[in-house]
Amino acid sequence: MSSENGGAPSAAQVKTERLLNLVLVLLYARRPLAKAQIRRLVPQYGASASTEAFERMFERDKDELRELGIPLVTEDIDVLWDDEPGYRIHQRDYALPDISFEPDELAVLGLASRTWAQASLAGPAAQALRKLRAAGVERDEAALIGIEPRLRTAEPAFDAVKDAVLRRLPVRFDYRRPEAEAPAERHVQPWSLVSWRGHWYLNAYDEDRQAPRVFRLSRITGPVRPHGRPGSFEVPADHEPRVMAGTVAASGAQSHPAVLRVRAGAGHVLRRRARTVHGGEDAWSRVELDYRDLWAFADEVAGYGPDVVVEQPGELAAAVRERLAGAVAAHGAGAS
Repeated sequence: MSSENGGAPSAAQVKTERLLNLVLVLLYARRPLAKAQIRRLVPQYGASASTEAFERMFERDKDELRELGIPLVTEDIDVLWDDEPGYRIHQRDYALPDISFEPDELAVLGLASRTWAQASLAGPAAQALRKLRAAGVERDEAALIGIEPRLRTAEPAFDAVKDAVLRRLPVRFDYRRPEAEAPAERHVQPWSLVSWRGHWYLNAYDEDRQAPRVFRLSRITGPVRPHGRPGSFEVPADHEPRVMAGTVAASGAQSHPAVLRVRAGAGHVLRRRARTVHGGEDAWSRVELDYRDLWAFADEVAGYGPDVVVEQPGELAAAVRERLAGAVAAHGAGAS
C-alpha cells in the first residue's frame, strides 16, 4: 500500500493493516490457529526478520486487540500440536450490542469512521484471505458478512455540520426533499449528528418553521454556511438524538421497489434485506428489495462499486452513476 502522496506507508498504516489482517484471519478460521499458521497467513508477520521479532510483534498485537475489546481467545488445538495453544475470535463475541453515545461522542466517532474509510485496506485484507484459502484452512464464510471493501462516498456536508454541532453555530444550507423539484434554503440550529441504519442525520431546530426537524446529510446540496454566532443557542436538556432521528427516518416516504444485479460474494447487506434473491447462471444474482429514499439508497449502492448494478428503476441507476462519477472525479483530483 502507498500513501496518498505516493510515498511509503506510514508506521500507523502498516500497523492498522497488520491488526486488521489478524482480525480477519482469526474471524475467518473455523478452528483455532497456531502461531506458525498465523505467521504464514498474515502478510506483515511473514515479513518479520526472525522468529523472535514475530513473537514480540504478535504478543503486542494480541494485547492491543484485547485492549480494544476484540475477544481474541486462546484454545487447545489438538494433540498433533503438542498442546500448543491456538488463537481465534468467535463471531458471537465479536458482534457488538446496541450502543448509545452523546452528541459530541458521535461527532468524534464520525471523524474516526471517515478516517478509517480512507485507509487503503482492501488489498492487504484480500491477500490475507487468499492465503487462508491457499493454506487449506477451514473457513467460516458467515463470520465476514458485512466486512467488505466499499468505495468512500461520504457526504460533503459532514465536516461543516459536525463543526456546527460542536460549536452550537446556527447554519444555513440548501436542502433537497425527495418530492421537491429543487432544493430550498433552510436556516437551522444544529443540535446533534446521528448515524442511524447506515445514514447520517442532523437533528436541528428549523428557524423558518419554528419547530425541530431532522435532515439527512445526503440531501444537503452545496456548502453549509454560518448563520449566526457560535454558542448562540442551547440544545434542549431532554434531547435524545437517536430517538429523534430514528422516529423521523422510520416514518419517512413510502417504499419503492428496486432490482439489482449483485456479484457473487458481494452485497451481503443488500441480500439480507432483499425480498427475493435469484441466482443466475453466471457469477451474478438478481436481488429485489425496497428502498425509501432515492438519494440515500443511491449512496449505499454506489458504495459497492462494480459489484452491484442497478437494473430498475432508471432514476436510481442515474443517481448511482452520478455518485460513481463524483467518486472518480474526487479520487482523480486527489491524485493530481
